[in-house]
Amino acid sequence: MNRRQQRITAISLVLLGVACAAGLTLFALRDNVTFFLTPTDLVSASSRPFAGGKTIRLGGLVVYGTVEKNGLLTKFVVTDMNEDVPVEHEGIMPDLFREGQGIVATGTYDPDGVFRASQILAKHDEEYMPPEVAKTLEKYGHPGDAAQKGTP
Repeated sequence: MNRRQQRITAISLVLLGVACAAGLTLFALRDNVTFFLTPTDLVSASSRPFAGGKTIRLGGLVVYGTVEKNGLLTKFVVTDMNEDVPVEHEGIMPDLFREGQGIVATGTYDPDGVFRASQILAKHDEEYMPPEVAKTLEKYGHPGDAAQKGTP
């Protein structure tokens, strides 16, 4: 084997090693690649693996008229204008949490259809919405309409 063939072999092995490392990394992170699921994603048949205690993130808008507070327990409904998911959170809510607002909740999805949130993240000002939430809401309709869903 001459010098040129050795160099090509070495470069090929390095590229193969990098490709294997990238593949293994993507395989290991396959469940964490998505920042959050929408209510439609969560209630669809393909999301059944998420029921039963696996920690996931749920993003969408809080529906007007659905927030109920009882001490530290807060119940509300999150929508993406296509599907609604009831959410329960026990603990202190962010100061910026309110109806009609985009949120991302971390927690588990119970087989009874209730998302039990352990953490709630709310947008930080009037103009900001997580890009993923805005993109998803645009897919199903205008975000302003979603905020009004459920109003008489």
